[in-house]
Amino acid sequence: MQIELIEIRDHLSRFPPFDALPEETLDEIAQQVEVAYFKAGTDILIYGADIQDLHYVRSGAVEIYRRNGTLYNRLTEGDVFGQFGLRQHRVRYPAKAIEDSLLYFIPGALFEQLCDAHDSFADFVEAGGQSRLKSAVETQGKASELMKIKVRKLISRQPVTVALGCSVQEAARVMTENSVSSLIIVDPQANIADPERVLVAEQQTQVMAGIITDRDFRTRVVAEGLAPDTPVSQVMSPNPITMQADDSVFEAMLCMLRQNIHHLPVLQRRRPIGVINLSDIIKYESQSSLYLVNNIFNKQSVAELQALLPDLRATFVRMVSDEANAHMIGSAMSGIGRSLTQRLLELAEQQFGPPPVPYCFMALGSMARDEQLIVTDQDNALVLDNSFDPRVHDEYFLQLANFVSDGLAACGYSYCKGGIMASNPKWRQPLRVWRGYFNQWIEQPNPETLLNSCIFFDLDSVYGEAELAESLKDLLAEKASRSPLFLASLANNALNRTPPLGFFRTFVMETDGEQKNIINLKGRGTAPLTDLIRVHALACGSKAQNSQERLDAIAATKLLPQEAITRLRYTLEFLSIVRIRHQAMDVQEGREPDNYIEPEKFSATDRHNLKEAFQVLSNAQKFLRFRYPAQPLARPL
Repeated sequence: MQIELIEIRDHLSRFPPFDALPEETLDEIAQQVEVAYFKAGTDILIYGADIQDLHYVRSGAVEIYRRNGTLYNRLTEGDVFGQFGLRQHRVRYPAKAIEDSLLYFIPGALFEQLCDAHDSFADFVEAGGQSRLKSAVETQGKASELMKIKVRKLISRQPVTVALGCSVQEAARVMTENSVSSLIIVDPQANIADPERVLVAEQQTQVMAGIITDRDFRTRVVAEGLAPDTPVSQVMSPNPITMQADDSVFEAMLCMLRQNIHHLPVLQRRRPIGVINLSDIIKYESQSSLYLVNNIFNKQSVAELQALLPDLRATFVRMVSDEANAHMIGSAMSGIGRSLTQRLLELAEQQFGPPPVPYCFMALGSMARDEQLIVTDQDNALVLDNSFDPRVHDEYFLQLANFVSDGLAACGYSYCKGGIMASNPKWRQPLRVWRGYFNQWIEQPNPETLLNSCIFFDLDSVYGEAELAESLKDLLAEKASRSPLFLASLANNALNRTPPLGFFRTFVMETDGEQKNIINLKGRGTAPLTDLIRVHALACGSKAQNSQERLDAIAATKLLPQEAITRLRYTLEFLSIVRIRHQAMDVQEGREPDNYIEPEKFSATDRHNLKEAFQVLSNAQKFLRFRYPAQPLARPL
């Protein structure tokens, strides 16, 4: 048999329902298969068109749609489609390639023979539709499956490895022979000083030194014109980010979003057991956020990034339609915002040259907390290395900050009305100045510094030297917890925004000049709740940024009873998801999304739940006042 046919047969044999077929049957299928290539964005099947073949995804990714255009399923390597139209020879479910995809076409006549001769094959292709229909119908709680599915479920084979001294040519050959897009690089000569990188393979104990991917070969080998005998150690990524086997698929997705990586080594405790890549997660991640991030890093200008705004909104709406929870949506949208910022900074460095001194571009507020939604402005800052000399270096960083700020505004992240942006020279300072800011805000709280604390004490590195931002987190975690005056002042400040409940638990409505009887769900709901959670978290010395993770830290120190923490979790999720759904509805109906809801348009049950959530917030604020009694504030300097 020809090598090409052997490769087709072997690939089919790895995936159901073909893995249960006899070898001679697989040989027959391989001989009749036709191979077709489809570029990303290309239609594969059009509703009502003639169809004569079963389609098998060899590589890439394909989306299947209902006839009304809504997403039905997403398929990747080893999946089949088209079977439901074969008997009528008419396409029932349109299909489109969303990545460059290689497909095998298996003739319809052969498909019928396989169904007649092999019950397991027939059961699989017929039951597959039922299981997908069930998944589509049972949307309630569907998104939580991402949290339940463990990364280990995505592992289909042991990691493929090469030694540290291997040449790039040999490494490429091994990848080709094994049909993989990444290799684990091991150091057989190393002593096991770091047990977390131990790899057990072929009865030997080896040390994982790094990873190399097909992208690395393109960008670091071919693009740089390196010789074939170049050691793989020169182009690998050392000490790669990893996931534990019992981590969730959702956590893996967020890691890829946050770090912009496509391959994750998976560890069983300290031993790598495989590598998962983008396509492994696609079938579980139906919101396309990973694809959007991928597109962001392929864009070459602000105009191209700006053109992605409709995709960003579509991603948000799709996640809401799929009933993803607030934490998942906030994390995904924050990951997209980080990626846009990172790409803008890359483009800025391409235009203005490399930075004269090291720097860290910080996200503040909702992006730092992984709680960003579709309605947001930009809050950011620059922490510069202490070697920064404003007379020599500031012109560069002003240009960079303006480029990023203008780019974010073009992409839908409006300018901060309060000027909390790196383009403001006050928020573009060396680390020693930032440490001075933080010390002063904690030691001498006043109305102005408390406002800054509420913004700047939710911070995270987006780009550059992350250690600069981490040093500020360390300072904050250590000092705030030992400053009763600061905590009391911050708590008192958190009471300025109260939930919209009046006597007898009636809603207190607002007007904005155009609408009447509205509630600002952010200003009177999620924001004051976030503020009080922040106070408790700082009192615990926590470095967590996300509100749910801060509640975890609070629970660990038993500062609040478990029942109270549970109520806060419910309230945060409920208010957030109401706000999210409102914004999604605005987008779908062609309105500019906002945070203003009209309770009279809610059902009686939803209005009741709103009142319950606001009551939990009100009670939590009362405890905040009791836990951190007010003390006199310092006057502004």
